[in-house]
Parts: sequence; structure tokens; C-alpha cells
Amino acid sequence: MAKSRNVSIIEDLNGDRIVVINDIIFKGKRKIKWNDVEEYLQRYVGEFYEIADTKEIIYIGTDLPDEYANSNYTHRLKGTSAKAKANAAQGIPEMIEIATEKLYEENKKEKHSKDAKYGWYKYESKFALPVYDRSGNVERYNVFDALMVIRCSKEQKMYLYDIIEIKKK
Repeated sequence: MAKSRNVSIIEDLNGDRIVVINDIIFKGKRKIKWNDVEEYLQRYVGEFYEIADTKEIIYIGTDLPDEYANSNYTHRLKGTSAKAKANAAQGIPEMIEIATEKLYEENKKEKHSKDAKYGWYKYESKFALPVYDRSGNVERYNVFDALMVIRCSKEQKMYLYDIIEIKKK
């Protein structure tokens, strides 16, 4: 049985939307168990979500769990950034919903000639994770900016491929 998600969308003082992820389910002092993250992401495969501002539909394909958990970008992550990416998996539907600043990039790699025939899009999104004090109470939230990488398939459907460039604000 899948655990329910404790996620919401808020607006900051500037009117920017932020996905607040209230539970840290991927913990680890030293290393994130990326196999667990990959398994968690399987729940989204076959689903689709709409970007509120543009009404574009973003699909979740079978390639997302593996790419998200095993990309070169993911393997370079350490500490807070690794924990942030792992836990951001809980807020993917909402992060798609609040995505902004669409940017197009044509496909340059032969290996993606089929799955990203019509190129790549990057969207900005924001999420927040709780920071706990020694007693286990929420002390504050860390806010992160991220880029959502979307591939445009030969059927001209848009699929979430990865989340990269996660930076603490």
C-alpha cells in the first residue's frame, strides 16, 4: 500500500508558488538509497499532469524512475542536494503544476533521437523541505529552485525526464 503524500502548494510574498513537501521519507546521514527513490517513482508511471499556466500536459514515462535515480547529475549530488532531490520525488505532480519559464533546446544526442525527437524543454519549479530541530519539531523550511527536464517524443508528447540544477535558496 502506497503511503499518502503530505504535499501542498503555497505562495510566497513575491507571488511565486512553492511546493511544500512536509515529510522527509528519504533519509540518510551518508548516502541516499536511490533504489528506494526509483521504486517510489514507479507510482507515477502512466500518469500525466497539467502545467497550470500553459495547460500543457506532461506525461510520466517508464524512463523517469531510472533516469531520476541514476543520471550523471544524480550521481554527483552529495549531502543536502542529494536529500533534496530524493525527497522532491514526492512533489512531482505539484512541481509540474507550478512549472514556469519554459525554455526549448533541440536534441543533440543520437541516443535520444527516438525518445526526444522534437527536443527538450526545461521548466523552473520550486519546492521546500522541512528542517527539524533536535526534538524532531520543524524548525524551518529550506526552499530549493530546480529545473524540470522534459523530452518531446516522436508523437510530440512531453515526458518528464529528470529534475536537475537543484539549488538551495
